[in-house]
Amino acid sequence: MKQRTFGRTGHTVSEIGFGAWAIGGAWGDVSKEDAKAALHASLDAGVTFIDTADVYGDGRSEQLIAEVLKERGGDKPYVATKLGRRLSPHVAEGYTRQNLTAFVERSLTNLDTDCLDLVQLHCPPPAVYYQQEVFGYMDDLVAAGKIRHYGVSVEKVEEALKAIEYPNVQSVQIIYNLFRQRPAALFFAEAKKRQVGVIARVPLSSGLLTGKMSATTTFAADDHRAFNRNGEAFDKGETFSGVPYDVALSVVEDIRKLVPANASMAEFALRWILMEDAVSTVIPGARNAAQAQANSRASALPALPAETMDALRELYRNRIAQYVHHSW
Repeated sequence: MKQRTFGRTGHTVSEIGFGAWAIGGAWGDVSKEDAKAALHASLDAGVTFIDTADVYGDGRSEQLIAEVLKERGGDKPYVATKLGRRLSPHVAEGYTRQNLTAFVERSLTNLDTDCLDLVQLHCPPPAVYYQQEVFGYMDDLVAAGKIRHYGVSVEKVEEALKAIEYPNVQSVQIIYNLFRQRPAALFFAEAKKRQVGVIARVPLSSGLLTGKMSATTTFAADDHRAFNRNGEAFDKGETFSGVPYDVALSVVEDIRKLVPANASMAEFALRWILMEDAVSTVIPGARNAAQAQANSRASALPALPAETMDALRELYRNRIAQYVHHSW
């Protein structure tokens, strides 16, 4: 497993991380045994970065991570969590010192630790990016020894660019995949200039880029791919990257023709993301050990040829950009 520098934090992290949303909830049923097996398999493969959030299964994801790390002992991976989405309603006015501190305290308990490695504002309302005091509260939590670093998880490129104007924002988590290529146009250059870590999420476009879905694929009622295609529960772009399902399936068939014989489509899609050196780590999810092992293999793939990269950019420009480029 190859390692990359994580911004200015002084840490290096595995270029393939573990996205722990699926083991928390909103992806159908994942048993505790499968969830823990997925975590163990990732860590066995050399993963040193885990991303979770306090709302993933209402703390279940954080608690499972704590259990696995306690079972393993030894050196611990870098664990990132998120806060803010527990607010109801989720409004900028809720980002108070009192609320942020309470969320951090809860995650400290869930993760069974004295200090959180990284806390990210969890796709906050746009107004939060213009409230300097919120970032001051995060500075104070660092000073108090409750968190080591903080960053933001964003929906839009514009939010990412605004967030990194704050000098102590150490990382930005953003959707970046074959169906969401806009971050590479401007944001990545700015992140590199400021030495900000970049976490690429939704790398397989909610499973579309595994190449295993079809028009007849069905999803459990509690799986966001069944109930959030039009943004009914949260931002539409978090489900299938915001691309209409039928359009995405058609483009997947064109992508399939470019996948080399020595790789699965999922590995290929992850390796495409790793071609961008501004990306610190990619966080595919895994519901079981086999998926976790498959994700980790992407780190070993050779660089993609220039003609393949050109073809993938062309597919995005001609088939996908009209649906997503100016929305996120």
